[in-house]
Amino acid sequence: MNIGAAVSRSIKRTYMSAGSRFPELILSGIQPTGSPHIGNFLGVLSKWVSLQQTAHDSVTLLYPIVDLHALTIPRDPEQLKKSKIETAIVLLACGIDPARSLIFEQSRIPAHTELAWFFNCITPMGWLSRMTQWKSKLKLKTNSQFSEHDVLSASGLCLGLFSYPVLQAADILLYKATHVPIGEDQVQHLELTRDIAEMFNKMFRQNVFPLPLPITTSAKRIMSLYDPSKKMSKSDPENTRINMSDPPEIIAEKIKKSTSDSLKYITYDPETRPAIANLVTIYAAVQGITIDQVVVEHGKSNIKTFKDAVTQVLVEKLSPIQEEIQRLRLEQGYVQQVLKNGAEKASIIAENNLDEIRRVVGLK
Repeated sequence: MNIGAAVSRSIKRTYMSAGSRFPELILSGIQPTGSPHIGNFLGVLSKWVSLQQTAHDSVTLLYPIVDLHALTIPRDPEQLKKSKIETAIVLLACGIDPARSLIFEQSRIPAHTELAWFFNCITPMGWLSRMTQWKSKLKLKTNSQFSEHDVLSASGLCLGLFSYPVLQAADILLYKATHVPIGEDQVQHLELTRDIAEMFNKMFRQNVFPLPLPITTSAKRIMSLYDPSKKMSKSDPENTRINMSDPPEIIAEKIKKSTSDSLKYITYDPETRPAIANLVTIYAAVQGITIDQVVVEHGKSNIKTFKDAVTQVLVEKLSPIQEEIQRLRLEQGYVQQVLKNGAEKASIIAENNLDEIRRVVGLK
C-alpha cells in the first residue's frame, strides 16, 4: 500500500467533521518498556520512516517516547531510564531523521499531564470502563482473571492504568494532531480521542481540537513465536519475540524453536496453522511481498527449510540497522541531544496550544 497516497486521501477528508482546517500534523508514540522488536518495526516503525518521504514537507511529524504510559505497570527505575535511551537509539537506527521528525520524551513536557487532567474532568467513567487494553494490562500485572462485572472493583486496578487512555488522548490532542498511524488494536483508543475532542469542542462551543483520523496500512500483526494467538510483545519472555538488537545466532535459535506443526509443506491458514501463518507473515513483511507470493515461493518447502529462509531474510534486513544501533550506543551524548532538541521544539507547539486551552476553560 502507498502510505503517502493514503495520507493524502485522509488529509483531504480530515476537517469535514471537525468543522474547520487545522495544520497537518501526524503523531504516534512508542512505550519504552523494553527493546523494540520486529513486530514494532514491521507494524509501526517502518511506516514512520516511510512517512518522512511520503508526507508533504509542510506536515509536522511527532514521534514521542511515551514514558509516562510506561508507569502504568510497575517498572524498575534504572531499567526504565535505559529503555528510553535504547528506544531512541532504535528509532534513529531504523531511519527516523531528527531533521524531519521530532523524537522526544513525553515526560519532558508537563503540558501532557495538564491537558490529561482537563480531559479527566469531562470523560465519563463509562467510556473508560469499555476500553479493552487496560483490562489486558491488568491481567498481565496481577495474573488474575476478572469478569466484566468485577474488573472495576479489583484491588489490582490503579487509577493511572484505568485512565491512561485519557492521557493518550491528551498526547494526541495537545499537538492538535490531524492523523495518527495506528494498528487495529489501537482503533478503540483513537475513537475515544475523537469522542473527547468532540465533547470538549461542544462543551465550550469552540472548535479547539480537530477530530484526528487514522492512518492505517495493510501491515499484518506479528504474533508471538511461542503463542501465535497473542501479539508479539515486549512484556513477554525473550524467546517469544525477535528483538531489533538480537544477533544472527539468537535470531536463528528463536526461529528454530518457534512453535510450528507436523505438516511437511507451507500454507497460509491463520485458523488451522497460526504458527506457520505467522512465519509467512513475517517473511512477506520483511521482503515486501504478498502472502501469496511467499506461498508460491516456499509452498513445497518443509518447515525447517522455511524457518531457515525466515532467519536469513530477518538477518539480512536487521544487519544494517544493528550496525547503526551499535554505533549509536557509543554516541549516547548525541542521542540525548536529539531527545532534548525534540522536546524543545515540541514544547513550543504544546505550550502555544495549552495556552489557548487554558483560556477556553477559564484558567486565564
